[in-house]
Amino acid sequence: MEVLDPFTFFSSGFLQNAAVVTIILAFTGYFVTFLSSRMLARRRDRLDLVNKRLNEFYGPLYVASKAGHTAYRTLLKRQGKTQSEPIRDEDLKDWIQWMDTIFMPLNDIREKIIIENAYLIIEEQMPQCLLDFVTHVVGYKAVMAKWGEGDYTERRATIGWPPEFDGYVERSYKALKAEQMRLLNSAMWGIYHRVLEHKRQRPSDQ
Repeated sequence: MEVLDPFTFFSSGFLQNAAVVTIILAFTGYFVTFLSSRMLARRRDRLDLVNKRLNEFYGPLYVASKAGHTAYRTLLKRQGKTQSEPIRDEDLKDWIQWMDTIFMPLNDIREKIIIENAYLIIEEQMPQCLLDFVTHVVGYKAVMAKWGEGDYTERRATIGWPPEFDGYVERSYKALKAEQMRLLNSAMWGIYHRVLEHKRQRPSDQ
């Protein structure tokens, strides 16, 4: 009768267990790597969208709005007023000049951004203040066409400036900048973590 060697028995079991553990660890490593790569890809896609919204929509809108607001306050201060209404006869020359050279060019820039890049808005539906802004600009184009013909009976567009516009642009811009910084910081941490892991896995040169 053949006697079973306990050492052989336990060695065989140990090797089998070690093989199973190796397979589990390999699968776990693959799964973790897969999830990590997928999360990084999603974060990269989100960062690309945020950058596009900042560069092509909210960033230019924010800068133009800040410039327009500063210019408007400067004109009012020059005229000794706290609001443009009413546009007095003595204010008309300055008002037309500033509309021609400053306000309307800035309006045209913003109108073009909104119309051509509307797909970049954050919300699912177009915010009403953006629609109101475009309508306001179109109204002023009609008024300024009359000015070009020497008719100054209308001094302002019948559709007023949307009061929510500047606030919406500023809030959206700042929210996107905050998200951009968060995503960039997360991406930098991910890169650092990968480099660190790569260094740990490299065989020693000694």
